[in-house]
Amino acid sequence: MKKISVLILFILSLSALGQDELMELLEAEGAEEKGYVSATFKGTRVINGHSIETRSNGVLEFIISHRFGTLNSGYKEFYGLDFANIRLGLEYGLTDNLNLGIGRSSFDKVIDAFAKYRFLRQSNSTPVTMTAFVSIARKTVDRVGLEGIDRNAYTAQLLIARKFSPNFSFQLAPTIIQRNLVPTNDDDNLLIAIGIGARYKLTNRIALVSEYYPQLSNKSDQFQNAFAVGFDIETGGHVFQLHFTNAVQMNERGFIGETTDDFWNGDIHYGFNITRVFDLKPNR
Repeated sequence: MKKISVLILFILSLSALGQDELMELLEAEGAEEKGYVSATFKGTRVINGHSIETRSNGVLEFIISHRFGTLNSGYKEFYGLDFANIRLGLEYGLTDNLNLGIGRSSFDKVIDAFAKYRFLRQSNSTPVTMTAFVSIARKTVDRVGLEGIDRNAYTAQLLIARKFSPNFSFQLAPTIIQRNLVPTNDDDNLLIAIGIGARYKLTNRIALVSEYYPQLSNKSDQFQNAFAVGFDIETGGHVFQLHFTNAVQMNERGFIGETTDDFWNGDIHYGFNITRVFDLKPNR
């Protein structure tokens, strides 16, 4: 973890984009061209789940996601801060509408990869933005009974969002997850859920965000629906997302289907996402 921390600090210290350059890039991605609505969500994540947003052609995004333990774990666990789960991710814009990404989580040593394609964009004549998302997640942890393709799970989502006003955006995310091996006999291999996300802009740099993923298919009593609430904070060089959630995993298979903590019972994890953007396309 110390080596990872040093690497993260080194990468974040690079001045590939100055403060003004980054903000110009973010604004350029959200420019209202051809009557398109801009910045429905400020980042590619609502909180745990993806938003309809995609990065522009030639833009590389480095995302550091971190979840601590539960706040109700008490002072002996420093109210959750002694526990750490991290995901490091890279996402790249092949075009303005097509992104590819890969990530690695410390929880169950999950490696995930995804493709994301925005095929409809809200405009004066189109009421919503729609983005298709598919991913694969593979658990690489050593565990008895977890072998071969049983380690894999596949996710498909249709992200549908509308920016109702300059301050308020709303998203629905119908979701299907195929798990080759389910956690318990009471769980279905095919998991159906729907994500509900919202963003309300408080100031020019701060927005309140919330997200809920109720499962619509059968699930065992040990699992809970994922809920999260927090803030998006824009700074010169980064986008920070600070939030509270009952989900400790940061891939769709994990936080939608395998969340065991109950938010309303006090099992709340403090977490954050840090986004760093690099413009790799020359002469822009």
